[in-house]
Amino acid sequence: MPDTREQPDNELLRSVARGDESALAAIYDRYSSILLGLLLRILHSRGEAEDVLQEVFLQVWRKAADFDESRGRAFTWLVTLARSRAIDRLRALDARTRAATASAAEPSEEVSDASADAFRAEQREIVRRALAELSEDQRTALLLAYQEGLTQTEIAARLNQPLGTVKTRTRAGLMKLRELLRDKFEGANALF
Repeated sequence: MPDTREQPDNELLRSVARGDESALAAIYDRYSSILLGLLLRILHSRGEAEDVLQEVFLQVWRKAADFDESRGRAFTWLVTLARSRAIDRLRALDARTRAATASAAEPSEEVSDASADAFRAEQREIVRRALAELSEDQRTALLLAYQEGLTQTEIAARLNQPLGTVKTRTRAGLMKLRELLRDKFEGANALF
C-alpha cells in the first residue's frame, strides 16, 4: 500500500473516487485546517464551520470522480466546494432567522374573550348607527377616506366634486360623528 502522504492531490482524489478511505484521510489531513479557517471567516461560527467542513468531505467522498484536473487544481476544487457549502449554509441560516423574526412579529392567536367580543360588536354597531345619521355626502366622504384610504384629492376626483366641497363635508362629517359617538358611548358605558 503506497504512502498517501507523498501522493499528489490529483492522484489522491482518483483513489478517493475508487473508494480508498486512506486517500480521503490524507486529503483531510492535508487541507482540513485550511478549509476550516476559510469556513470560519465566512460563517463566523465554529460549530457551523465544523458542520460544513464535515459536509464538504462527505461531498468529496461522494463526488471525487467529478473532479476534473484539466479544469484546475485539487486544492481549488476543495476551496470551491467549501465556499459553496458555506454560502448555502449562510442562506439557510438567514432564511431561518427571517422566518423566526416573521413568526415572532405575527400576533399570536389568543383565546377569544366572549365579553370582549360582545363589547367590540356593540361598539361597531354604535359606529354603524352614528354613520347612518350623517348625510349621504358626509358618510361617503368619510367611508372613502377611512375604509378605502383615499386622500381628499382622490375622493374629489372619484366623486367628481371640488376639493373644497370634499374637505368641508369630511370636516363636518367628522365633527358630527364625534358628537354622536361621544353621546352614544357615554350611554353605552353607563350600562357597564
